[in-house]
Amino acid sequence: MKKDRYVYPAVFDYAEDGISVEFPDLPGAITCGDTDEEALRMARECMALHIYGMERDGDDIPEPTPAKTLSKEPQQVVVLVDVWMPPFRDEMANKAVKKTLTIPKWLDDIAAENNVNYSHILQDALKTYLGVNKRP
Repeated sequence: MKKDRYVYPAVFDYAEDGISVEFPDLPGAITCGDTDEEALRMARECMALHIYGMERDGDDIPEPTPAKTLSKEPQQVVVLVDVWMPPFRDEMANKAVKKTLTIPKWLDDIAAENNVNYSHILQDALKTYLGVNKRP
């Protein structure tokens, strides 16, 4: 079930070269940082991106393991990491994607002379063609 807030335990593993972070309940969700603050920021981003991908793929999102039941090594700390998904989903929906287009050279020449912004023109044309003004 898709939710707006997710909270999962992450294992922060401290080493001389930095802090690695992994989520036992989210295989493949691994990141790192040089400081606690950076590791936490990267953990939130990693978790949000991983869960977003699972939502998009229609995968079942597992229930989090209770943090107190996780075993850890002496250089490890279990940290609860939370993400609020609505702004992340909005950011991903508004992310720019690159498209390749083909136009006649003569038209490209005139557009260059007039400093045309292809991205802006294409967005406006698509909105008009599709009859939309903003993201649904």
